[in-house]
Amino acid sequence: MKRSSFVLGMAAVSLLAACTEKEVILPGKREDIRSILSDGAETGEVQTAAVTRRLTLPRVHDNASWTHRIGSPKYRPTHPALAAAPALVWAADIGMGDGKRNRITADPVVDQGRVFTLDAQALVTATSTAGATLWRTDLAPERDQPGDASGGGLAIGAGKLFVSSGFGTLTAIDPASGKVLWQQKLGETGSGAPTVYGDLVYLTGGDDTAWALEVETGRVRWQLSQAPDINNVLGASAPAVNDKFVVFAYGDGALHGAFRKGGLRLWSSYVSGQRRFKSIAKVGDITGDPVIDGNTVYVGSHSGRLAALDINTGKRIWTATEGAISPVWPVGGSVFALTDQNELVRLDARDGSRIWGTALPNFVKYHPRKASEVYAHYGPILAGGQLVVASNDGLLRFFDPASGNLTRTVEVPGGATTAPVVAGGTLYVVGTNGQLFAFR
Repeated sequence: MKRSSFVLGMAAVSLLAACTEKEVILPGKREDIRSILSDGAETGEVQTAAVTRRLTLPRVHDNASWTHRIGSPKYRPTHPALAAAPALVWAADIGMGDGKRNRITADPVVDQGRVFTLDAQALVTATSTAGATLWRTDLAPERDQPGDASGGGLAIGAGKLFVSSGFGTLTAIDPASGKVLWQQKLGETGSGAPTVYGDLVYLTGGDDTAWALEVETGRVRWQLSQAPDINNVLGASAPAVNDKFVVFAYGDGALHGAFRKGGLRLWSSYVSGQRRFKSIAKVGDITGDPVIDGNTVYVGSHSGRLAALDINTGKRIWTATEGAISPVWPVGGSVFALTDQNELVRLDARDGSRIWGTALPNFVKYHPRKASEVYAHYGPILAGGQLVVASNDGLLRFFDPASGNLTRTVEVPGGATTAPVVAGGTLYVVGTNGQLFAFR
């Protein structure tokens, strides 16, 4: 017993002596232990101070149409004309608004004096640019109730209006009469927006299947697939297309680059990484649709990453620790985005570094132990020399693109539920109450 007590006593003394030794601080830069899991091109988590940097914008152009999501350069207006302080001129009913089970996910599209919308229950409406209802077509299947599915998207091309729906269909409609020309069953949800290019219409179905269909008949030309993922945000990304390539994004954060006509896959990539200490970052869905600008593809995830890829190879150019919840708007050597933290940010297109960030309303009701519901923001778009963001808190917000300063707000009755679009000097946005609003 005495020997054991002596040994234990000496061990305790040794431990105490070790605790008194001075800690040796190794020299050198401290690296994030998680950096080995990244691609080595990520910018740091440290937020830089907002700065005003000169920005050269393209000339304002009075565009007559807005036919697609903004990912494809052929259909993205460079700088549409819009009054500095537009006012509400009319509102028109388009059907069912947002509810607990059903949501409007389709941005309006505009062509030949008509504005096309899709409500929360697969009702397509054509409204004149003066606010009159021209026709309505219900795409809910006869054996289903209108509220059984939600989501969808719109695009205009090849003389047809293409409508995807949560009921798992892609439908071609005559824009003048609302007559259904053909319908293709997808075998999965069609909650994302289609993209028309040449004789094909492209769509991501169920967040895991790429479709290319013939615009005249709806016949399937080719398909690509990806592993399914259940952690998705309602509304798949719209494919981005140029003369040679098409880029699809999927619910698990993957991207495929393929030849547009034949569907031969050229490359695959992932938007990997996530924002730390955020539960919403566990959802890795691509919410910032791929956007092609020259030879670069910009794409963002719900988990807190925004990447720039080479469209020819899929090689990563840079990755920023800013998630994108909508398609980015690239212009003048900068990339403007709405982030997963409800910020409007301006990044340098060369390396993804942050130039400025402007906070938007975030939590609807904040309490340290219960803060779950956040405001939804849509955009940004560039119009009339300003960045425009639509929000479901009841406001359109206008920002100076050079500095990020808020310049003015305009009320949207009931709040917005889609991104704004601009055509003919008029801004259109769909409200949560199922109305189409026009501002000019």
